[in-house]
Amino acid sequence: MKQTNAPQVGTRTAPFGVLLSPTPRGARLARLLAVEWLRTRPEVPYRVAEDAAQLVAELAANAATHGRVAGRSFRLALLVVEGVLRIEVTDTRAGDLPRRRPPSLDAESGRGLLLVEALADRWGAAPGPAPQKTVWAELDLPLS
Repeated sequence: MKQTNAPQVGTRTAPFGVLLSPTPRGARLARLLAVEWLRTRPEVPYRVAEDAAQLVAELAANAATHGRVAGRSFRLALLVVEGVLRIEVTDTRAGDLPRRRPPSLDAESGRGLLLVEALADRWGAAPGPAPQKTVWAELDLPLS
């Protein structure tokens, strides 16, 4: 039986994916594109879309800051499957997988994953394929 990427009615929405430059401008564009895609998804309520936009902004900023490799783009992917909105940001610096660390009181950064943890129902990171890593976050959608 031939498999297709066509969405199944009621369980899966056509995914969104884009490659972006690992710069502050690329991170801002990731958020803008995500907001536009989310706006067209009737199964994603406004409040969930707002949280998703914040998650995209943080994960894309992290990719542009910590996952930056000159000449290599990062990828943003959004997908709705069976009542879950999944956000994935893949960069080309597999090194350390991100993990939440307590920031020092006078630090100007280092709180992003606290925000991700607060907004997402689940999040994590996975290596590969080399030299990539993907940081993902999921938001549960309310039952209709």
